[in-house]
Formats: sequence, structure tokens, C-alpha cells
Amino acid sequence: MDSGIKTDPFVILKNAEMKRFIEKIIEGLLKLSGGVTSIVILLIVVFLFKEGVGLFGNSTIENGYVLSVNTSNPIDRLSPEQVKKIFDEEVTNWKEVGGPDEEIQVFRFEQIFDLYPEEELEGEKLSLRLNEEVAQNRGIIAFLPERYLLPSFKGKILKDERVSVSEFFFGKEWFPTSVPAAQFGMLPLLLGTLLVSFGAIAIALPFGLSVAIYLSEIAHPRVRKIFKPVIELLAGIPSVVYGFFGLVVVVPLIQKGFGLPVGETGLAGSLILAVMALPTIITVAEDAIRTTPRVMKEASLGLGATHWQTIWRVVLPYSVSGIMAAVVLGIGRAIGETMAVLMVTGNAAVMPTTLLEPVRTIPATIAAELGEAPAGSAHYESLFMLGCILFVLTLAISLSVEFISGKKRVNN
Repeated sequence: MDSGIKTDPFVILKNAEMKRFIEKIIEGLLKLSGGVTSIVILLIVVFLFKEGVGLFGNSTIENGYVLSVNTSNPIDRLSPEQVKKIFDEEVTNWKEVGGPDEEIQVFRFEQIFDLYPEEELEGEKLSLRLNEEVAQNRGIIAFLPERYLLPSFKGKILKDERVSVSEFFFGKEWFPTSVPAAQFGMLPLLLGTLLVSFGAIAIALPFGLSVAIYLSEIAHPRVRKIFKPVIELLAGIPSVVYGFFGLVVVVPLIQKGFGLPVGETGLAGSLILAVMALPTIITVAEDAIRTTPRVMKEASLGLGATHWQTIWRVVLPYSVSGIMAAVVLGIGRAIGETMAVLMVTGNAAVMPTTLLEPVRTIPATIAAELGEAPAGSAHYESLFMLGCILFVLTLAISLSVEFISGKKRVNN
């Protein structure tokens, strides 16, 4: 008599079909999750660029206001930079901006209340007085609310300047709240971002790679077990804590060490970002180095190579892809960092020349100004355009490093 337990073939077939059914469900859920994630990312990018591109064609003059001059003045338009210099009294003669040899008289709407008593500015009298001021003063340039101008207004309204692509990408002054004409030159912000970020990577990469090699190839296992969790723990420290550390420790040291009037400089930002990027670079690079097959290292040593020659000639070339990934993640952390940079770089939107000057980065600008920018305004859309530039910049760096990494793998 057979004492073994016989399994019904029908039951086996049914269980197999059930497993395949469950696998199909799991596979479908994974595909759905990947598809939804891709669509969400695509929608975010589309929304970002839609808002950002809306900047171009917007007026640089504050909404609801106009710039007006006397009808005898041949000037028809002024650039935002010229308007700013005129109202800041850096330009005081029309001849300096292509007009007649006549002194410029800047007139703001608020000044009308200092020139006339209140009873003479009631109702339509206010509009008549504004009309008289512009009509009688040959050298005047007036910044006036459009709603107070009569249909018979006798002044010449200057042509409305629009934000251009060239002005935004190559302009050297960032004054989005300047009145009467805003300026959206993002070049100082882009250069400040690149200067601080690549300064941070130049500091962090040699140290990070050295520590990664030490932990993976040289350190005793006990040492590695202690240091690896500590380094990974550094990545979890909030960026505002790094910012406070930089503000209290790094900034005073830079100020005293270089004899500067202020210590909030690009160098302070680079040092803080380097410390913040180190855990990412060390962890990713160390994991990549440890994946080098043991047989390759033993073969190198068996051929007479020293330990350091094996690391330099075998381990690093084999793990170059992972090291490049560490570089990309480190640069991404540096370029996208906001709070710590905002606290230690001085936030001066000027063209940087050295790391020992205050600078302003793109992420810090977005964080500092987005809460103050009215939704739908040119200022608001310009911040979204800065976000587009940050996205393209990070994407370009990632693609460049991937290309270099792939080329090295082919050559090896």
C-alpha cells in the first residue's frame, strides 16, 4: 500500500494559475505606478515651463502705470536700465540717453500732493493738475497711474518695454521689484550658482573620493562599521543646521582670515555645500568601489602590482560609473541647495568675480522672493523661469557625466 500523499493534478494546476494571476496583478500595478509617476513628472515640467515662458512679452513697467514725457521731447522709448538710472539720478540730462541737451526732471505721482493743496486735487482736478505738470515742463519724465490720465492728456506716453529673451539671459542686473521699470537680468544669479556649486565640488570631490577609497580598500572592517553609519548620518542633518553652523563658525573665520568687511561670501557657501555633499559622494563612491570583483584585484596583485597600483589601475577604472554617479549626486545637491546657501552667501545679486565676494544663487533667489511676488506678475513668472534654468542645468550636468562615464566604459 502506497503511504505517500498524492496531490491532485487539478489542484496543482489551479495553484499555478493563481500564482500567475497574482504575478500579473503585481506586474500591472508596477506598470501603473511607473506610468503615473512618469506622467506626474512630465506634468510638473510642463507646468514649470508654461509659467516660466509667460515672462517673455510682459511689460517691465508696473502694471497700471505709464511713463510720460513732454510732447517736445523726441524720446519715444527707454530701456529698463535707462529708466532705473534716470530715477536713481545717475543720469540727469536727456542728452545722455539720446535726447535734447536738457536737464531731466523726475516726477512721481506722490509729488503732486506736495505741490497743491488738497482741495485743488479733488475729483477730475487731480487729473488736470497731472496734465499741466507734464505739458508745462519740457524736461519732465513722469511715472503716473494710468487711471488718472484724461483722454485729452497732452503728454507723450513712452512705448511699453517688454521683457526680452536676450535681456533675461544676458542682463547683468536683477531688480525685479524696481520701480518704475523692473530688470530681469539673471546672469549674476547663474554665475553665482555655478561659482558656489563647482567650488563646493572642487573641495568635496577629492576628500570624498579619498575617504571612499580608505573605507572600501584600506580601513579595518571594525573601523568601517563605525565610520560608515556616522557618515551616512551626516546626510540626515537638516540644511538649516548646516546654515547656522556656517553663520556662526565659517563666516567669522573667513572674515577674519581674509580681512574682509563681511564673511558672507561665495567661499562660505562653497565650504558649507562641500560638507553637505560629502556624505552623498562618500557613500555612493564607496559602494561602487566595493563592487569591484575580488578576482580582478587578486589577479592584479598576482601579476606583481602593489596595493596602490591595483587601486589606481584596476579598482577605480572598474568603478568609474559609480564614481560619476556620486559626482552627479554631489553636484545636484550643491546646485539645488537653498536654505544653507541663503544664510551664508550674502545674497547680493551682483556679477561675481571671486569666491570672496557676496553672491546670490538661483535656488536662494526663488526661496527668498517667491512669497513676495504677486501671482501672475512678471516677477512671479521670472522665478518660474529661474526654476526652468535650474532644471535644464541639472539635466545637462547629468547627461554630460553619463556621456563621459559611458565613453570611459567603452574605452576600458
